[in-house]
Amino acid sequence: MRTRILIVFAILFSILWSTSCRKDFEYAPSEGHLSFSKDTVYLDTVFSQIGSSTYTLKVYNDTKDDIIIPTITLKNGSESFYRLNVDGVAGKEFYNTPIYALDSLFILIETTIDITEGSSNELLYTDAIQFDSEPYQQTVELVTLAKDAIFMYAKDDKGSNKENVVLYTDELGNPIEVSGFKLQDDELNFKNDKAYVIYGYAMVPQDKQLVIDPGARVHFHKDSGLIVNDGASLIINGELSNDEERLEGQVIFEGDRLEPEFAEIPGQWGAIWIKAGSTNNFISHVTIKNALIGLSVEGVISEPESTLTIENSQIYNNSRYNFWTKGSRIEASNLVLGGAGSSSLLIENGGEYTFVHTTVANYWNKGFRLNSALEIKNSTSNSEEGGFDLIKADFKNCIIDGTNQKELSLKPNSRNTFNYYFQNCFIKFSADQVSADSKYLYDFTNEDLFSEILLDGEVDYFLPSKNDFRIGLESNVIGKGNTNTANSTPLDIIGIRRLPAPDLGAFQAQERE
Repeated sequence: MRTRILIVFAILFSILWSTSCRKDFEYAPSEGHLSFSKDTVYLDTVFSQIGSSTYTLKVYNDTKDDIIIPTITLKNGSESFYRLNVDGVAGKEFYNTPIYALDSLFILIETTIDITEGSSNELLYTDAIQFDSEPYQQTVELVTLAKDAIFMYAKDDKGSNKENVVLYTDELGNPIEVSGFKLQDDELNFKNDKAYVIYGYAMVPQDKQLVIDPGARVHFHKDSGLIVNDGASLIINGELSNDEERLEGQVIFEGDRLEPEFAEIPGQWGAIWIKAGSTNNFISHVTIKNALIGLSVEGVISEPESTLTIENSQIYNNSRYNFWTKGSRIEASNLVLGGAGSSSLLIENGGEYTFVHTTVANYWNKGFRLNSALEIKNSTSNSEEGGFDLIKADFKNCIIDGTNQKELSLKPNSRNTFNYYFQNCFIKFSADQVSADSKYLYDFTNEDLFSEILLDGEVDYFLPSKNDFRIGLESNVIGKGNTNTANSTPLDIIGIRRLPAPDLGAFQAQERE
């Protein structure tokens, strides 16, 4: 009896084993019955030779049968610029891929496109994923726009033209060091025919000048940026654009990822850093965004020449500061400093500053923010005799605003000059946020410090969460500007005439679109 039972179990096990090993009999051919999450996969714009993000296509088996896809291939074959990953397996050709009944599989798609020299600066590259062959073949189209670019990096294989540079010292006294390379003489004019993509920190050498033409596009890889050395200078000749979408005259600094999902991610690259000893820098019609620090300017108080003149420009969505300046001589007009992870404008170590028709509005929405939108302080060195004189910090016809209750912070030391003056400005301010021993700094009745200040009201921005600080016709800052101040800047940042009744900030009020 026992022997018969063992024989029966052996037969049953043999049957189960044989059927489990013959999967091919369980699948039907696909025969064109697949469906897809998309009929076309658009891989957003990329630079030539830079890999794209990963895009997903989902393939569905809507039938009640387990099916097998005989082939999954790319139309352009092995030479295709696209790469696939089908259910965890990478390649460009796949055979006998199964999908269970009423189930699905994932296909991941990436591309790196190489635009050959001498061809157009842009290439619309297309291909298709082919499922099965005729007569049951189904296809999903693939489309990518690739742009040619000028790539800048330390080109010496031996690394002899690389330099380690200390950018600054952090709050704990630790030096922040980066890797840089010097721009050569034939690289000191950025033009607008191709974009520039920078790897590492490009440095303008001493006694040299970097000139950037209207319409230039400068993109930085992670941990990259631009340094203007002592004795060097930066001239950015952006122009007013006629097309608000194309911004054909604007010079734009941003990261090197062009896909839409990267458009508003801060901290993608390092900073534009103007070092102490660099003078007569000029910036016009520029946008700087998505960096760690948008623009940092260091000056030398004893230097009589201007450190920087900046006009008609916007700096926003930088994870630390939009504009950080130390001991500089700066004149700014029609400047927008939007959302930032810390202060939107930080002035340290004294200096001499004039800001006219500037909008400092920190509507940071990507995390918690402690600092005020505008912070001015006379930092001191560790030495007892250290200190810096704030010769002048004038703000005229400006907006100081943000999501915090107190968006102006004044921090003098006990030894150095600390001169500031606000005239015809909107300032978001809560006295409850100020300690008793510093209330004198914010005495808005003291006309030596504050004149014609607006502390209440609605500014009526278009879309501050997206750093669109145009003001609507319901704004309380309309017509509150000083006319004599506006005479020096008669047009707003986008060319609208602000006289005879100037509004506060960089934008003159306009109807909403």
